Amino acid sequence: MKIISRSIRRGALATPTAPGIRKSSQRRNRVPLKMNCPILIVISLGWLLHAHAGSGGFAVEAAISNRGSNGRSMSNVQQSAVAPSTLTATLPRFLSRGHTYRAVVGDTLVLPCQVENLGNFVLLWRRGTNVLTASNIMVTRDERVRLIDGYNLEISDLEPQDAGDYVCQISDKINRDQVHTVEILVPPSVRAIPTSGQLQARKGGPITLECKGSGNPVPSIYWTKKSGANKSTARIGDGPILTLEKLERQQAGVYQCTADNGVGDPVTVDMRLDVLYPPDIQVEKSWIHSGEGFEAKLVCIVYADPVATVSWYQNSFPIQSTDRRVMNTRANRHTLSIRHIQQEDFGNYSCVADNSLGRSRKYMELSGRPGPAEFYSPKWGRSPDSYNLTWKIDSYPPLEEVRLLYRRVLMNDTYQQPGRWHDFILTPEHRPASEPLTHIMSYTIKNLHPGAYYEAIVQAKNRYGWNEVSDIFQFIVANEHQDIAPEDAEVVASSKSRSNSASVGSLPGSLPQSLLLHTALLLALALSNCQFDRRRLGLG
Repeated sequence: MKIISRSIRRGALATPTAPGIRKSSQRRNRVPLKMNCPILIVISLGWLLHAHAGSGGFAVEAAISNRGSNGRSMSNVQQSAVAPSTLTATLPRFLSRGHTYRAVVGDTLVLPCQVENLGNFVLLWRRGTNVLTASNIMVTRDERVRLIDGYNLEISDLEPQDAGDYVCQISDKINRDQVHTVEILVPPSVRAIPTSGQLQARKGGPITLECKGSGNPVPSIYWTKKSGANKSTARIGDGPILTLEKLERQQAGVYQCTADNGVGDPVTVDMRLDVLYPPDIQVEKSWIHSGEGFEAKLVCIVYADPVATVSWYQNSFPIQSTDRRVMNTRANRHTLSIRHIQQEDFGNYSCVADNSLGRSRKYMELSGRPGPAEFYSPKWGRSPDSYNLTWKIDSYPPLEEVRLLYRRVLMNDTYQQPGRWHDFILTPEHRPASEPLTHIMSYTIKNLHPGAYYEAIVQAKNRYGWNEVSDIFQFIVANEHQDIAPEDAEVVASSKSRSNSASVGSLPGSLPQSLLLHTALLLALALSNCQFDRRRLGLG
């Protein structure tokens, strides 16, 4: 690096400088100096890097030399310490250390006891005041205990009573010892109270379920209830006692008590709870529609504990099983089947359930009258002055007469004011007996107010009489300038708004490629003109 700098200085001094051409030569020398500036910068940077590397190398060498001196000083200390250690080499000492061991019951545990320079001293294993081994002699009569690999104590088939402190002792004047603490982990166990696991309680009263768990560590206990698929549901309680207040029949079933302490798998015990209650009856249909010559089924579902006896009645008279009237039971489902129905079969029926805690009764009606009308029309109309109402009615005999009633409802956010009913009597079309029992009818109500609210009901009659009045059906007439229903208008509006947002969103994005290309060409032309002007003016 020094040679390069000298050469540069010598080149600068060797340039001749005549008095007449001093200014021009200095002007000419300025150009090489400008050209040499990058070279000088590179040389300076190289010199700095070289100096930095040299200082780093010096630091490394210094560190190595210091490390060597430290090693020599450490070796001197070790040599100076050799003399005292040779004085205590003949005394016995423990190589192993005391420790706390945790082992699962039934496992095998080895307690280490390693001694250096034991000499003629005797090594003892003891537990409390009981000596287990003396030297290689087994003092204990427990066959599960033995010495292995010198003086290591092995205990197999661990039991809970094996927990405690085990001492390995050197029988010298000091009686030095090493203590191991053994903790026996016991997997959880659980039992039900009472052990039968059967409990009974009356509906509305309280009940307490209890189980007891054991193990080491003490297990935690929680409760679950099995579902219909014999699977446990979420936790319903924690602790050994579960109390249920004001029992309902739905709370009967199998409850599981689970104990878990992290040792092995959790264990469970099942407890069955029976809730005693009087019969509770549910009917599938309170009104059953049929016709002469057809069949009908009346169904009662009975819940009771103890199990209830079920009997059937028609108009308060008990029913006896015949070829046409058959009673059967499947679990808690009780069915009365009536075949080839005759006119005297129509009427009121009831099923009665009895057990030791009470009686319950539910009523049903078997009728040949038409079923209630069901409406199929949309809520929003499509015409500003009319509305087409469509409904269906089930009837085995032909319909004789249909009654349609409708009225306008004046409403706002605070009140509703119905108007008077308009009544129409309709004559159904004749239906052949081979067709299904369902009658579908429609009627167009005219002269309605645009945008107004209306409600309608329908009632039908066959040869057995009038049916029950249908549920009220409400509808809305279309406005004069409304071509589509409000629900459809919302869909169309949302689709239009999406298409508009998409078209608007494309405007402020990236510029078109053609515009970018034209801009690039203009910039290139401008740059070329600037270079040409600089050459012409002698600036470039």
